[in-house]
Amino acid sequence: MTEKMLVRALKGGKNTKIVTLSGKKITKMPSSLDKLPGLKTLNLQNNRISKVCSEISTLTQLTVLNLGNNLLEEIPEEMKYLTSLKKLHLFGNKICKFASGACDGLQNLILLNLNNNELAWIPQEISRLKNLKYLSINHNQLANIPKELCFLKNLFELHLNCNQLICIPEEIKFLKKLQKLLLVRNNIEVLPKFQNLKLREFYCEGNPLFLKEPVTAVQQDDVWSLQEITSRFIMNELSEKNPFVMQAITWHPLVRNIMSQRRKCAICEKYFLTIWLECVEFVPPSKKWKISRNLQLVPLQILICSYTCFNQRGPNLFGIAQV
Repeated sequence: MTEKMLVRALKGGKNTKIVTLSGKKITKMPSSLDKLPGLKTLNLQNNRISKVCSEISTLTQLTVLNLGNNLLEEIPEEMKYLTSLKKLHLFGNKICKFASGACDGLQNLILLNLNNNELAWIPQEISRLKNLKYLSINHNQLANIPKELCFLKNLFELHLNCNQLICIPEEIKFLKKLQKLLLVRNNIEVLPKFQNLKLREFYCEGNPLFLKEPVTAVQQDDVWSLQEITSRFIMNELSEKNPFVMQAITWHPLVRNIMSQRRKCAICEKYFLTIWLECVEFVPPSKKWKISRNLQLVPLQILICSYTCFNQRGPNLFGIAQV
């Protein structure tokens, strides 16, 4: 049956737009794919394919590729040649890595489904998927996500359920078009500030967000290093547009690089270099979010520059300490 379907497709040549060989128990991709340059959709899900054939690189007009439920162990480099690809389904494989360069040519990709794989990390090159709108990586082994993922300015939905995430990068605030964020069943203890996002749906059940009990801590006097004192002075002078400092810093690239790592205090709104106090603030979720009914407060990560500011905090803000 599989051979007959291939023969029929090959007879169509350039006119063949769709090939479906799902659930055929095939172990190799057909090497004759290079004879179908006009192919738009290739369905090969529910087979036993462990490797992508090199001939797939000729399918430059392919827009949909479904290799779900196979035996792939990596996202291969050959993917970069699929420059017209818009939807890529790789769910239900054994994928544990991206091959070098795999993301290079996928500039038109809109949807990437990597559910139910064995990914423990995502490469920084994910940021090359400039038009990606839907990214789903549920049921993998991710402990963190790179900040580069947060530069996908067109991302609309992000699914990260059932991983091992312990935190979310604060750069998530740059995902201005994100409307749906799923973080269910991870190991996240605190969330970064992202109230300014246009979220419509947000789910974070099954995380240890509310398991920490408050304790009384002994406050120490603020003791800053000379670098911290100098850095704070320069950064605050720059924020006030001091012309002398603004001119002087142009001659010191190393200093500019250090200053680029600055943070802003949530209380006094002045800049600092070292994370002096990491805190958590419990805030009500946005009324625009579609969330679980029992979620009344969301813990957000807050950074404060000193104990002086910490003592001016509101009643819902707590310091994070090792006990």
